Amino acid sequence: MDKLQPLPILQAGGFSASVDAYAWEPDPTQGQRQMRLWFLSLLGPQQAVKALWARLVKGEFATLSMETLGTARFCALAPEGPRAWRFFTANLPAAAGYQGVLVPEAAFYTGERRDFLLLPRQREEAGTLHYRFLNKRLDLPLHPTWADWLWDRALRHGEAIALDAYGLSAFRCQPDPERLAADLSEAVRQGTLTLPPMGV
Repeated sequence: MDKLQPLPILQAGGFSASVDAYAWEPDPTQGQRQMRLWFLSLLGPQQAVKALWARLVKGEFATLSMETLGTARFCALAPEGPRAWRFFTANLPAAAGYQGVLVPEAAFYTGERRDFLLLPRQREEAGTLHYRFLNKRLDLPLHPTWADWLWDRALRHGEAIALDAYGLSAFRCQPDPERLAADLSEAVRQGTLTLPPMGV
């Protein structure tokens, strides 16, 4: 039987908690040793989880240690502003613990901003989820049958970037409407995409 790998540990201000999922990317102003968190799930005593959440939302730095890699990195929440984050909590009676999950507004379908964060349950669902978010945010005639093409195109053009993630899949998406409109027109002209019948 394989030995269970220890979870990463997040520490800040004398508090620590285990991390069962995260998504981050290098801070472009600081390089590989400092990361921007786009998603975080903490497990531990309620006081520690809430204290870490409060410090992160204030913009403070934490360290995330990964025993399996023998490394630790400084990290902070992506600079979305305190009101752009939602904190979900749950008691875990079986484990005598507490879970806190930090999710940015950008990850919610109802968001108004053009860029967004995808957190598909499974990687194969990314294309369909991307289409839904894109269709809500852009004033372009899109069709669900184009979802795979739209996703492949976004990955090729860097309009969807996979984040370094643990415990989940995560993609940061920044669509370019003008370029997308031109590519759609060309794909329809070449027959790569077909226009659906009227009323469909």
